[in-house]
Amino acid sequence: MAKESMKAREVKRQRMVAKYAEKKAALKKAALADENGNIDYEALTKLQKLPKNASKVRLHNRCEITGRPKGYMRQFGISRIQFREMASAGLIPGVKKASW
Repeated sequence: MAKESMKAREVKRQRMVAKYAEKKAALKKAALADENGNIDYEALTKLQKLPKNASKVRLHNRCEITGRPKGYMRQFGISRIQFREMASAGLIPGVKKASW
C-alpha cells in the first residue's frame, strides 16, 4: 500500500497537467518556427516559466486501489497483484484463469 501523500501528490500533478494543457499547447504552437524560420522567443520563455508539474512527462501511473507504482496494467488501471486477486475472485468480467 502506497503512502497517502504519494497518492495525493500524483492526483495534484494530474490536476495541474489538465489545468495548463491548453495554455501549454498554445505556447508550443506559437514557439514553433514559421515558414521564414523565425522563432517566437517570448513564447519560449513563457513556456519555461510554467510549473514543472504542469508537464505530462512527470505523471506516473499508479494502481487505483493500492497506489502501487510498479507492475501497472494500463488496460485495467490496477497493479498486477490486484489484477490477479480480482481475476481469481471473478470480479473482472471476461477474464478467467488459463489452464492447459
